[in-house]
Amino acid sequence: MTEQCSEMVYMVDDDAAMRDSITELVESVGMQAQTYPSAEAFLDVCEPSHPCCLVLDVRMPGMSGLTLLERLQGQGASLPVILLTSHGDVPMAVDSMKGGAFDFVQKPYRDQALLDRIQAALSLDRDRQQVRETEHRLGQCVNTLTPRERHVFDQMLTGSTSKEIARALEISPRTAEVHRRNVLRKFNVHSTKALLALFAPASNPAQRES
Repeated sequence: MTEQCSEMVYMVDDDAAMRDSITELVESVGMQAQTYPSAEAFLDVCEPSHPCCLVLDVRMPGMSGLTLLERLQGQGASLPVILLTSHGDVPMAVDSMKGGAFDFVQKPYRDQALLDRIQAALSLDRDRQQVRETEHRLGQCVNTLTPRERHVFDQMLTGSTSKEIARALEISPRTAEVHRRNVLRKFNVHSTKALLALFAPASNPAQRES
């Protein structure tokens, strides 16, 4: 996998007419589309690294859409997958959603219904990307802390004051305050409250770095 995408709608379907139709639909509202005739072709060249989603036909020759979905999940890919299904595939698609698919759209689809799901999938992936970037940045900040600063940082995440940190770590309040200021500086914030706010939406990723 070598190709990167930038807010891209991927489409995998063995039906050329379907690929052309969805490409035209997506591009009509200013989004980018890239299509593949098979699951194998998609796996060979595509490596999503920016907000994107995948519109995926369930039934295809060779590797099926559901097998591709399982393969992507096994690789840790997080792009939202919208399954295109016929009427008989709906129970299968519902089961696949339990296993990680974002949604399914039944053929023949309404243009606006498919666009709505694509836009929702892209929005979800944008949010996921922001969380990943935040977690990475905070993790880098955690890695700059000295061992003592890390102990102080852990106490700060509980909302402890400098005096409480000093008692817990058996250091002087002045030393605790110096370490506290160093932690705030490294995270580029000015208060413990602001530090806590950084970690609230990311479910404390720094704790997972320990």
